Amino acid sequence: MKIILTGAAGFIGMHCAEKLLARGDEVAGIDNLNDYYDVGLKRDRLARLLRFPNFSFYRLDVADRAGVEKLFSEVRPERVVHLAAQAGVRYSLEAPHSYVENNVVGFMNILECCRSLQCGHLVYASSSSVYGGNVKNPFSEHDNVDHPINIYAATKKANELMAHAYSHLYGLPTTGLRFFTVYGPWGRPDMALFEFTRAMLAGEPIKVFNNGHMIRDFTYIDDIVPAVVRVVDAPPCAEPSFDGSKADPSRSWAPYRIFNVGNNEPVELTAYIAALEEALGQPAKKEFLPMQPGDMRATFADIGELRAAVGYKPSTTVTRGVKKFVDWYRDYYRV
Repeated sequence: MKIILTGAAGFIGMHCAEKLLARGDEVAGIDNLNDYYDVGLKRDRLARLLRFPNFSFYRLDVADRAGVEKLFSEVRPERVVHLAAQAGVRYSLEAPHSYVENNVVGFMNILECCRSLQCGHLVYASSSSVYGGNVKNPFSEHDNVDHPINIYAATKKANELMAHAYSHLYGLPTTGLRFFTVYGPWGRPDMALFEFTRAMLAGEPIKVFNNGHMIRDFTYIDDIVPAVVRVVDAPPCAEPSFDGSKADPSRSWAPYRIFNVGNNEPVELTAYIAALEEALGQPAKKEFLPMQPGDMRATFADIGELRAAVGYKPSTTVTRGVKKFVDWYRDYYRV
C-alpha cells in the first residue's frame, strides 16, 4: 500500500516505518527534524529508512497546512500512520503552545487531508496519559478519560475527540493507539531509561521522582510495532448496535476505535532501575525527589480489546528489554 507516516525520524516512527517497508509497502515519511532533542539521533534513524528504495522522505511540519495538503495530493495515500507530535509530559509545563500547535493544529491538517482524499484508514498515536486522574487499574478503553493532569494529555484526548467527529461526519475510519511508556533501542533521550543510562555511565546520580514509588507499564518497542502494523491492516467498521444511552468511550456508531498498547505488566520504577543496574553491571547513585507536577503515579494497560481485535500479545520482559537497550546504547555511543 501507499502509506504516509508522520514522525518518521522519531522513535516509534522509525521502527514502524522499517516494518512497513520490509513487507513491501511504499512509505512517504514526514518529519520536521526539530531540536526538542538530539537532531543527530533523528538523522541516524532516518538514514536507516533511506536504505529502502520504497521510502521517500519529506522534511515538513504537520502544522504547515499548505505543505501537508500538497504532499497528500501528490502521494494520495491509502493509509496514514500519524505519529508526529510534541512529546513529553514535563516539557508541556514549559512550552504549552508548542503542544497545541503540533498536536492539535497538526492533527487537524492530517484529518482534513484524509477526508478530502478519502483515505482508507487513519491510525494515530494517542497516549496512556489521557487516563490522567483515573486511579482504577488496569486502565481500560471503556473508562472515562475526562480528567487530564497535563496539557500533553489534554491534546491527545482532543485528538481522539476530533477523530471521532471526522469518523461520524465523513465515515473516515480512525483508530487511536494509547501507547504505554515505550522504550528500547533508538529511544528518546528525554525518557527515563535513556537519561538513567547516560547518567550512570558518566558516574552521575539519577533523579528518582516520588522516591521511586512510580509504577509504569513499560512496553518494549518490538512489542509495539506489530500492534501498529496489524491495526493499519484492520480499519474499524461502524457498529450499528452501539447504544448511545450506555455510551462506551472506546466504540461508536461511526468507524472509530481506541486501543491500549501496553505490556500488561506494571513495574515499579525501583525494579526498572534494578534491571538497568544489572544490565550495566554497576549500581546507580540515586537522588530521591518528590512527585513532579503533571506526572501520573501509576499506569497499567488492559490490553484485552487489542488482543481480541488483532491478536496482540507482548512478550518482552523488562529485564530483557532493558538489556537490549543497554547493548544498543553502548554500541551507538561507543561507551
